[in-house]
Amino acid sequence: MNIGLVAHDSRKKLMQNFCIAYHGILQKHSLFATGTTGRLIEEVTNLNIHKFLAGNLGGTQQLGAQIEHNNMDLVIFLRDPLKVKSNEPDVNPIVRLCDAHNIPLATNLATAELLVRALERGDFEFRDAYK
Repeated sequence: MNIGLVAHDSRKKLMQNFCIAYHGILQKHSLFATGTTGRLIEEVTNLNIHKFLAGNLGGTQQLGAQIEHNNMDLVIFLRDPLKVKSNEPDVNPIVRLCDAHNIPLATNLATAELLVRALERGDFEFRDAYK
């Protein structure tokens, strides 16, 4: 499965910790991330991550293009709903694209954990029907 990873600045440490906690599950899949998020995850986990540009430099659009071409099976976009800075990627286009293409999306830690555990159980075989 192809998993997209994005995090606002205030959630990057949380994303790192999430990837450490679920390293065993994530290492079995293809991971894609915006540049800074991907680099920070790699630093603490040694996971192999395909890195797009930084989110504010077009990385979110690159991820969106992959979603639009149905090349993502799951997206985790840990966002800060209270302190979004103008230079941080906007979650709304990603939400619209995931909704349009029936791609599961987590925007908070609780949902991300549920989706990763479902991935581990094999609950994502339905994605094959969309490819």
